[in-house]
Amino acid sequence: QVQLVESGGGLVQAGGSLRLSCAASGRTFSSTNMGWFRQAPGKERAFVGAISWSGRSINYEDSVKGRFTISRDNAKNTVYLQMNSLKPDDTAVYYCAASARPYGSSNYYSYYYDYWGQGTQVTVSP
Repeated sequence: QVQLVESGGGLVQAGGSLRLSCAASGRTFSSTNMGWFRQAPGKERAFVGAISWSGRSINYEDSVKGRFTISRDNAKNTVYLQMNSLKPDDTAVYYCAASARPYGSSNYYSYYYDYWGQGTQVTVSP
């Protein structure tokens, strides 16, 4: 079992920044691939990005490339999502997720992940 707790969400003006954290407990975090998703009101949950267990492989959804950065600190059992140049369209509940499956293109899909956090709200005002 893996327990995930997100934090760092809030209200920010367009152009601002936020850093989300996802603290993990349970299964050995350092061997777990991690992902970030978001769900805007009335929309499906959507992939934001993912990071491999080592941190060497990272991929992003196109709309966040160059603005968002995923990183992890295995010593702290934490993965981060640094969000810069935020836009109103980034408003959503952000979720982190964990998977023990091999890192690959399937990490774009929700089914790849076995464990999910409860989510943290990010609101970007115009």
